[in-house]
Amino acid sequence: MAKFELKLPKMGESVAEATLTSWLKEVGDTIEADEAVLEIATDKVDSEVPSEVDGVLVEKLFNIDDVVQVGQTIAIIETDGDAVSDAAPAAVVETPAVEKAVAAVEKTIAVAKDTVAPVVSSGDRFYSPLVKNMAKAEGISQAELDGIAGTGKDGRVTKNDMLAYIDTRGTQVQAPAPVASQKTAAPVAKTKATPSPVSVNGEDEIIEMTRMGKLISHHMVASVQTSAHVQSFIEADVTNIWNWRKKVKGAFEQREGEKLTFTPIFMEAVAKAIRDFPMINISVDGDRIIKRKNINLGMAAALADGNLIVPVIKNADQLNLVGMTKAVNDLATRSRGGKLKPDDTQGGTYTVTNVGTFGSIMGTPIINQPQVAILALGAIRKVPAVIETPDGDFIGIRMKMFLSHSYDHRVVNGALGGQFVKRVAEYLEAWDMNREI
Repeated sequence: MAKFELKLPKMGESVAEATLTSWLKEVGDTIEADEAVLEIATDKVDSEVPSEVDGVLVEKLFNIDDVVQVGQTIAIIETDGDAVSDAAPAAVVETPAVEKAVAAVEKTIAVAKDTVAPVVSSGDRFYSPLVKNMAKAEGISQAELDGIAGTGKDGRVTKNDMLAYIDTRGTQVQAPAPVASQKTAAPVAKTKATPSPVSVNGEDEIIEMTRMGKLISHHMVASVQTSAHVQSFIEADVTNIWNWRKKVKGAFEQREGEKLTFTPIFMEAVAKAIRDFPMINISVDGDRIIKRKNINLGMAAALADGNLIVPVIKNADQLNLVGMTKAVNDLATRSRGGKLKPDDTQGGTYTVTNVGTFGSIMGTPIINQPQVAILALGAIRKVPAVIETPDGDFIGIRMKMFLSHSYDHRVVNGALGGQFVKRVAEYLEAWDMNREI
């Protein structure tokens, strides 16, 4: 008999941990491949963790409500077949395409076992057993492995990445060490402030924070501690958009079966502005800047319990207004119904939140890590404004709104942050009243 370690899979670049909410199988239960074993929850969505193998659940390593890190072993499943050595625990579940590589690794592991410290997965770098075994066999340190660029899903290091690195290893200057040392030293700088004592009297009501509330609280604090938040504000005249939407929304709904809200119009303008200023569409990894190729817009949506969730519109710059409207409405509907899938909240590169929904004229939103900027849309208001004409200036009634842009001042300077939000406003103000959809 062999034992298989069921690990918490990577669920997105910004998700490092999850809370175990329920066990769907008990010790002694028979499990089939792809059958759900447990349920987990993040601050974004709830999901199931399936088994990769057929077998029997023999051990549960976490209890309900425990927080599990990505890559940690959650349970042990006993499978049919020969026992697997400690050096290569995943050999029985590897695909036929990599069995040959695993066999080669097993021959040299005994030599490297006592000379190289074992590599481990972290929140943002998950390594498969095969990759770990190859690293151990070749004497590749944790620092070297962390510096290898992965080409697999979610940036994972694959067998081919390892083989390519091994082939050129002798001719490369080993530069990853400083990055690794920086990442190792980072936790030392994180100090936890002692909370002030809170007095409670007999008339006060004590309300336990929800699981999602605790996770959101943690991520918001982590974002503020990570990014140097700066804000830029600009007021946009959206009178043309207001009047145009009022004119076409009835025919649009009749033709497309979808309601035309302001959100897809704003999302279209944001996507166009990101194409003009691609350095807003980045992430920070230590001392490196990752420039994202795709424009994936996160859309903050309110849930019934007051919490927010951020589903993502993938490749938003490639959608026309009809496509954008359908994407926005679909994600909003499934968000409210609790029917989002894990993939719906992954891969965002820039986020938009509509604080105007709650009547706020502006806000200073916290950046959704690992992104570097977020835009808040204020309420649209009817206000008096100076209107310039060839015959002179006069006062008129206009529909206006504030755009609040929060950005990470470590990598986005005031010029870029201000120019970007100004470009969004320019696209909104230049709306064509005769536009057809």
